[in-house]
Amino acid sequence: MALFGKLFEKKVCSICGGEIGLLGNRKLEDGNMCKTCAAKLSPWFSDRRSSTVEEIKRQLEYREENKEAVRAFHVTRSLGDSPRLLLDEDARKFTVTSARNLAEANPDILDFSQVTGCDVDVSENRSEAHFRDREGKMVSYTPPRYTYSYDFDVTIRVNHPYFDTMKLQLNPSRVEVNPDNPVPAMRKPNERLNRDYREYEEMGEEIKKILTEVRQQVRNEVREAAAPKAALRCPYCGATTTPDAAGNCEYCGAFIAGNK
Repeated sequence: MALFGKLFEKKVCSICGGEIGLLGNRKLEDGNMCKTCAAKLSPWFSDRRSSTVEEIKRQLEYREENKEAVRAFHVTRSLGDSPRLLLDEDARKFTVTSARNLAEANPDILDFSQVTGCDVDVSENRSEAHFRDREGKMVSYTPPRYTYSYDFDVTIRVNHPYFDTMKLQLNPSRVEVNPDNPVPAMRKPNERLNRDYREYEEMGEEIKKILTEVRQQVRNEVREAAAPKAALRCPYCGATTTPDAAGNCEYCGAFIAGNK
């Protein structure tokens, strides 16, 4: 009876202080959390059970701050189906989400510079085909015949305090290469002759190229901005000056960064 009572005793959320309903508890390393608070965490976060109450509180503070980043996010490009990779190329930010209402979903907004890598994975699914014999039983072909289908996944590796990967599947349903014409294993079809296969393969490579190239561009700009500025002689006022961030003479304001 004591065990039964303990199982059904009321618990309090260590985050918001509210009462946790039956089957609504989400265990933390040193406390409990209600499902309402748990729903506010990043969808990419997977270490809840090993997180402390204070760590969860800090993440929820970050998630509140992220709402402002969502409001400032303007989609200039969308790739994939669900979830989708959304780009704000002007602000050099991106997110991965299935949501249509971004303000409501509050997806994590990241800078391009936070990307550490990007992998495109094409998985092949081979299924043996069968047919009905004269008795109506499903039997194998002789030799066995197969159908082939493919899935296209992108894994984005990121430098983030609460998760390190974001994943999206590019195709909403499996790409069937020969669904109505099963073939023997030794006659596997050339998947690249399939238009849908080529479309998703190219989309995956495009995502990888966009994220890795822009990431490198941003990092190069940060490195250049941090590099010591060389002193130049201003051709307009004759002063020896170190150009400001805009490349202008600190004395007369003329643009001199491009002059030697």
